[in-house]
Amino acid sequence: MKIQTSKEAFVARILFKRARALGIVALLASGSAFAADPGKVSIVDDRGVTVEVPAQPKRIASISYFADDIALALGVKPVASTYMTAGREPDFLLGLTSQMKRIGQRAKPNLELLSEAKPDLIIAIRRYTVGNAAQLQGIAPYVAYNMELLDESYKEVAEISKLLGQPERGEQLNADFRKNLAEFAAKAPKGVHPRFMIMWGGATPFAFHTENTSASIVAAIGGDNIAGPKSPGGEFGIDLSLETMLEKDPEVIFVYDSGPDRPHESNPIWSQLSAVKNNRVFYVGDQWVETNGPIAREIVLREAAHYLYPDTFPAVDVRAEAAKIIPATVQD
Repeated sequence: MKIQTSKEAFVARILFKRARALGIVALLASGSAFAADPGKVSIVDDRGVTVEVPAQPKRIASISYFADDIALALGVKPVASTYMTAGREPDFLLGLTSQMKRIGQRAKPNLELLSEAKPDLIIAIRRYTVGNAAQLQGIAPYVAYNMELLDESYKEVAEISKLLGQPERGEQLNADFRKNLAEFAAKAPKGVHPRFMIMWGGATPFAFHTENTSASIVAAIGGDNIAGPKSPGGEFGIDLSLETMLEKDPEVIFVYDSGPDRPHESNPIWSQLSAVKNNRVFYVGDQWVETNGPIAREIVLREAAHYLYPDTFPAVDVRAEAAKIIPATVQD
């Protein structure tokens, strides 16, 4: 047996310490499991900004209904929310927004009211908040998403689910929707492609291109969108005159119901459209506007199927469908 000298022992201890240090460095470099601050998570939002947010935040503030949608599907009730139309609590969220602090319309959130809610995470629609990003970040960590296209919906649901500490639930919600979308498309009548349009009302309606989330869902089950696809790098919608609408003559029209003001109906061309003549104009709820969340997109799928093919798919009870997704623990 070799007896280790004191010098050899000293060298061995030095080598061991170096190896152990190198091992720790390698472990830290191998991934993000060991963050600099174990109480925070880093995420890059749709602004391209890296944001550090608390691990499993508890007090969520929502600028748009998307964050309400995903949080409620995960069993978390946000503390504050904007609204789409004043005084209207959306059925697709079971009216639970009435229990959240009101912080203004989604395009003009009230930052003072938002601050009073003391959120630990703000989840916002990007196009309405980039101008005051610094003020929002001064209140709480702030992440912003486009919330426009169906392809983005899957990413957004997955990322927010991770932020809220439930990545598996987010993956399941995405998988369930993909499965349901495929099943509805398979059941839709073959060879039938109703011309449709999704629009904001107005003197000149604003129509949504096929990549927009709600339009993508309708197109996936056989609808033919008269607004067509968006141009590369272009906007998700387009102004479409009533003259152009008459030329393309949609058979089904979905109108975002933002209140009693409907100037498009006073234009004489409106009454000439096939959808109007056949009573196939549907004033749809907020889930058709804020469709990127897991609850909204499931309900829009079912509503769209019924409106396109009423003889094949039944009418939809919005609140009943929402209650299937929102855990009972947050429905009270």
